[in-house]
Amino acid sequence: MKTTIEIPDATFRRVKTIAASRGVTMEQFFTTALEEQIQCHTQETQTREAEAPWMAGFGALSDLAGENQRILRLFEKEFGRPDPEYTAEP
Repeated sequence: MKTTIEIPDATFRRVKTIAASRGVTMEQFFTTALEEQIQCHTQETQTREAEAPWMAGFGALSDLAGENQRILRLFEKEFGRPDPEYTAEP
């Protein structure tokens, strides 16, 4: 199938140089690059689907751990550490 895409001139020149140095056509170069991206996407999708169902909603929030620690430090700086006598123990 033929298609038309627009890419920046500098990118085109780099692709042309790399393809030539590998001894492949630009068509082969682009096809390989696209297939690699498809494989990467497929692996990411399979990894997400293999996770526990709750991870779809809550696993994405795991990056907030650092923010939570930062907020706790601000509270401690402002109000001090809570008295262990008034802290609930599990």
